[in-house]
Amino acid sequence: MHTRTLGQGLRVSAIGLGAMGMSQSYGPNPGDRQAMARVLRDAVEEGITFFDTAEVYGPYVNEELVGEALAPVRHQVVIATKFGWRIQDGKSVGLDSRPEQIRRVADASLRRLRTDVIDLFYQHRVDPAVPAEDVAGTVGELVKAGKVRHFGLSEASAATIRRAHAAYPVTAVQSEYSLWTRDPEPEVLPACAQLGIGFVPFSPLGKGFLTGTVDPATRFTTDDVRATIPRFTPENRTANQALLTHVTSLATAKDATPGQVALAWLLAQHPWIAPIPGTRRRERLAENASATRVALSADEIADLNTTAARIGVHGNRYNDHHMSLVGR
Repeated sequence: MHTRTLGQGLRVSAIGLGAMGMSQSYGPNPGDRQAMARVLRDAVEEGITFFDTAEVYGPYVNEELVGEALAPVRHQVVIATKFGWRIQDGKSVGLDSRPEQIRRVADASLRRLRTDVIDLFYQHRVDPAVPAEDVAGTVGELVKAGKVRHFGLSEASAATIRRAHAAYPVTAVQSEYSLWTRDPEPEVLPACAQLGIGFVPFSPLGKGFLTGTVDPATRFTTDDVRATIPRFTPENRTANQALLTHVTSLATAKDATPGQVALAWLLAQHPWIAPIPGTRRRERLAENASATRVALSADEIADLNTTAARIGVHGNRYNDHHMSLVGR
């Protein structure tokens, strides 16, 4: 596995692993916790050293799973988690990035992750009630206290990134980014390039669509987040199939999978990008990790960009409520 450097010198595997789906969001949750722990440890064997979780996933149980699974190899891996929600009765009920809340979350996350330091601590969503400078300063204090190593932001606007970075250096920005979600390109990626901040795409495989495993006939259960996302209505899946067809054609020509081409496209955008696809299956780990060996030529990248622009994407990537929380 190749490694990449995010901001402030943080070295991570070129492909990471997002653990959220092991506890929520993609259909019935796995009943076998130990099976998911084995997948996390298998990821390390595949060369993956960058793991992403959050207190709100579950809530709490995902951090506990990651902490338990990775405790024997803690010195080999980088663990990222997140703060920024107010959680009551097992549900997130709003944003909360007040300094005292950030400090409480850090201490609780340390316990659940079974570690003495959080490698990368993201603000999960920008809280308009708390200045970016206060958030950055609070995480900076946690760094000085030895509880956190690096500060990150998730789904923040370029303006917020600049304000936060001026108060305390931002190591990474995490946002949705893929062949069919290009929102970070106009402003966020240029800001990261200028400021020396790494970028971590989540949902780099389009929540499964770019792997070819989702088609217009796929039925989502009520506990699958895609059932609430406009982009995944049957009509929009049909309209979006044209992009997947093109990606699949290129993948066949390169003896690769559509998902590997989608990840290779991301890796080719900038050397400071490290995507974090999620999976519950060992075979997908190996497939995703092998995407680092799929080389796309400049012509192939240009063709993918041209095709994606021509075809366009039908449907928003979130429902209206969640769209209101991004890009602040």
